[in-house]
Amino acid sequence: MAVIVSVDDLKKVYKGGFEALRGVSLSIEEGEILALLGPNGAGKTTLISALCGITTPTGGTATIGGHDIVSDYRAARAMVGLVPQELALEPFEKVINTVRFSRGLFGKPHDAALIERILRQLSLWDKRNNRIRELSGGMKRRVLIAKALCHEPRVLFLDEPTAGVDVELRRDMWQVVEGLKAEGVTIILTTHYIEEAEAIADRIAVINKGEILLVENKADLMARMGRKTLRIDLSGPLDRVPETLRDYDLELAEDGHALKYHYDTRGDGTGITRLLQALAQEGLSLRDIETRQSSLEEIFVGLVHEDTP
Repeated sequence: MAVIVSVDDLKKVYKGGFEALRGVSLSIEEGEILALLGPNGAGKTTLISALCGITTPTGGTATIGGHDIVSDYRAARAMVGLVPQELALEPFEKVINTVRFSRGLFGKPHDAALIERILRQLSLWDKRNNRIRELSGGMKRRVLIAKALCHEPRVLFLDEPTAGVDVELRRDMWQVVEGLKAEGVTIILTTHYIEEAEAIADRIAVINKGEILLVENKADLMARMGRKTLRIDLSGPLDRVPETLRDYDLELAEDGHALKYHYDTRGDGTGITRLLQALAQEGLSLRDIETRQSSLEEIFVGLVHEDTP
């Protein structure tokens, strides 16, 4: 796939010397969903703001669809839709007028059918004549999404789009995202709901302290860095891990009825066979065995923890 967003050594230093971005380099392919993960203050919003023309970088370059975000900012910005974290909307304006106005800002012709389709997708059509102040927080979030989509962007930035909203909106949002991807729209997503990134993203980028720690295919990342846990349910409870099993990475469940064995699938061997033999020699009776793969959240927490001095 062709690269549609290219970021090369992008920097942002604020007055006082704070480095929000420290030489970020990133290539995003057309039609993919990239999840940008990082703790609060990592630089996610600053990076999105720079790419969307809200803040000016102090170093490096970036292009969107081949258009430089600084020297050719109008063309670059026309390709971008942004759903920000803040609910910045005119409270006394009607929903449909708010969305129409945003489309007009980009010089797009009137398209009643498109506006209706977007509002219906986001369950806003019945609220189209309501004033913004009459809507719930979740409905206001939907209006932000409609505003971002109304000029038919090729790149959509979603900065914590489902933070603090109801489950129904989150479900609707991801259905819209899947539909946009099918149409070839590139989506860059930041979220605190890491299970969403795990479910919907093609690639994962992790940022911390203004630096990209990694960018990798989601499946490859989980296969490379994920650990597995073997849960061994016992027929009878233990009050502690037996001394003969101290050499294994075992964790006793709170109720004493299970042992958890953590192992790395990348190693030469898992050690499971030896562990089961040791359990038999100890005279422990097993009731059940279950394996579980590490989640993306656990991998993310591990990466950020490693990057923290």
